[in-house]
Formats: sequence, structure tokens, C-alpha cells
Amino acid sequence: MTVLLILATFLVFILLDYAMTRRTAREAARPEPVRVPVPPALEPVYVEGFLVPQGLRYHPGHSWLLHERKNLVRVGGDEFAAVLAGPIEKIELPMPGRWVRQGQKAWTLHRNGEKTEMVSPIEGEVVAVNPDVVKDPSLLRRDPYGRGWLMTVYVPDEENTTRNLLPTELVRGWLRNAVERLYARQPQLAGAVAADGGRPADDVFAALPDVSWKELTREFFLS
Repeated sequence: MTVLLILATFLVFILLDYAMTRRTAREAARPEPVRVPVPPALEPVYVEGFLVPQGLRYHPGHSWLLHERKNLVRVGGDEFAAVLAGPIEKIELPMPGRWVRQGQKAWTLHRNGEKTEMVSPIEGEVVAVNPDVVKDPSLLRRDPYGRGWLMTVYVPDEENTTRNLLPTELVRGWLRNAVERLYARQPQLAGAVAADGGRPADDVFAALPDVSWKELTREFFLS
């Protein structure tokens, strides 16, 4: 009996040591949750008045990602999403440590007592979120590709999870189609979107009084 007890004790210590070693290895492989600086300016490209910078990858649900370094990406919503959402009052972002899946709901936008959700362009573990955009949601509209970024994500399998993003050569046509679909709901929107020298107005939804904001955004956000 004593021999069995000693063996059992050794086995417990071995298992604990193995578990701790694996945990340490996983933590070492993940980047530390640090405050992420604003990315450098990207080459601007405009489609129907909407900014879609080169150097980013885009998801059909109007989110984008930027490769920071190996296995780490920055994520945000594109300008079309920001214009469609309009003056939001609150952004709910996932907590660091949460696992997000590509094409599944990841963050929530609130406006006038309603909420809508957007999907993640990538699969992985949330490393950090942008505290500035949480405090000031208007950053999403004012600077969607800079100070309005949303989160950084550790992506262990970049090759497979980037395959469902839009090919770079199709981005212009995809966004042009989205704008045309939006205009089709109200022809006067073309004037509203181009109200500032061809650039989008701050709130195109205001020109659609008979449309549900929640339903409209979810149609384009694929949520």
C-alpha cells in the first residue's frame, strides 16, 4: 500500500509539472497584452467616395485586418461600416483572452437604444482592445483605420484563416456593389453620401427614415 501511495504521489507531481510546462509554453508563444500604437498611414484608395486603404485585408462583413507581425493582426471596421452605423453611442468589444471565430459576431454597436453586431474577419485570441474607441465611439467614424481600430488578435493559423478574406483585386468591385445596393434603397442617398466633395456624409441612415437601422446594418455586416 505504501509503495502504491508513493507511486501515486510521484504521478501527481509529474502530471502537474507537465501541465505547468505546457501552460508556460503557450503563454510564451502568445504576444503580451500591451497597448498597441496607432498604425502608420496607409496608401489611400477611394471607391465611390469611401476610403479603402491599400495594405489591409477586408472581410465581406466590412471589417478589416492589418498584419502587425507574425501571428498578430489588428482588426477594425471599414469606413462603409462606420458611415452606415452613424453616430453610435457605445461599442462593446470582446475581453482580452476571448477566442473569436472568423465570420461570427465579435463586437456590438449601440445607437438610440438599438444594437447591431459585426463579425470578426479572423479567428484567434483577443490580445488587446482599444480603450480610446470605447471611451469615444466617434473615433470609429472619424478615423476607422487609425485611432478607431478595435482590437488585436493572436492568430495561430494565419494561412487557413485568411483564405476567406476578400482577394485584394476584388475589393474595389465588392465595395462598389455595396454602395450601389445602399443607393438602391433611396436614390437621394447618392447626394447624401457625396455631400462633402464626394466623401460620405456622417450619417447616411438619416436619409432612410422608413428603414430599420438594425436590419440595414445586419444585412451589410453579415451578422
